[in-house]
Amino acid sequence: MRCDLEGWREWYSPVLDVIPANPTADRFPCETRAWKFGSLTMSQTIGPPRARLIRTKNHIRRDPVDHWGIAYCARDGYLTKVGKTEAEVAAGVPFLWSMGQEHSIERPIHGVWMKIFLPRDLFRDSAPLIDAACGSPLDTPLGRLLGDYMIALWRRSQDITEADFAGLGKTVGVMAVAAVAPSADRTAIARPLIDLGRKERVRQVVQQHLRSPALEPGNIGRMVGMSRSNLYRLFQDTGGIARYIQRQRLLEASAILADPASTQTVTAIAEDFCFADVSSFRRAFKREFGYTPREARYAAVSGLDVTPRAHVPSAGAHFGDLLRRF
Repeated sequence: MRCDLEGWREWYSPVLDVIPANPTADRFPCETRAWKFGSLTMSQTIGPPRARLIRTKNHIRRDPVDHWGIAYCARDGYLTKVGKTEAEVAAGVPFLWSMGQEHSIERPIHGVWMKIFLPRDLFRDSAPLIDAACGSPLDTPLGRLLGDYMIALWRRSQDITEADFAGLGKTVGVMAVAAVAPSADRTAIARPLIDLGRKERVRQVVQQHLRSPALEPGNIGRMVGMSRSNLYRLFQDTGGIARYIQRQRLLEASAILADPASTQTVTAIAEDFCFADVSSFRRAFKREFGYTPREARYAAVSGLDVTPRAHVPSAGAHFGDLLRRF
């Protein structure tokens, strides 16, 4: 959903007020994407910096939804206020609050802002633990992994099916509880989710260094603080970390070959992505995709498009509607 200031205010009313940093600005471009996975609501927003989202006592009386919210921005920090407690949240740190409390959150300066909302009824047993942490940045190792998990969940959102909906809210809640009140038992329960967060961290490092000859398991382990054996365990389902790196390079090479405007030769692409020679690149490419680099380029030049189209569900009429249902 893309909208101006009035459109954004309409989207959030009557749950929140939107206060722009510059009320006299002619433009207020904003793009919001939202997903409803059963009981779990997730949104991603790109919009003007320093705009504030405010929930007052009047909002709570009019619309008494009391979901917990988890906000995350990987690139920039931002300011929050829950009740009388103010906090500055650093980039890469999730922030937990309750929609049942007065609060204000100021949008970060740049970057993508992500939020997940969890209904209280799903976590009655853990509610005291979560409530005790409300209004606080989750600046712990497990908290930062929760942020990585949110990115991973967003990236995989288009692959999530209705069969996954029922357990997804519970899954994120388990991760959140482990982050706010870690214990051996909770950490063990959240282990698969922690691993997914770690994989997302590795994925980011791999994407940033795809063209570097130094991109190898030992160096990745040092960059993310993980042993080579743990790296292999995390990526065992894809044949190990080295196999994962090769696949990501091949996917990027495939995107270049599929671009009709690209004039880079197959040999140059092979060298760019650190293959020993063009022959090994061709063999790996054919093994991965079932066709050669030359055939991929011919399809692009001929106007053939085999790229799957992703579908993003509609967000609904209002933010409040989304928290409850479509």
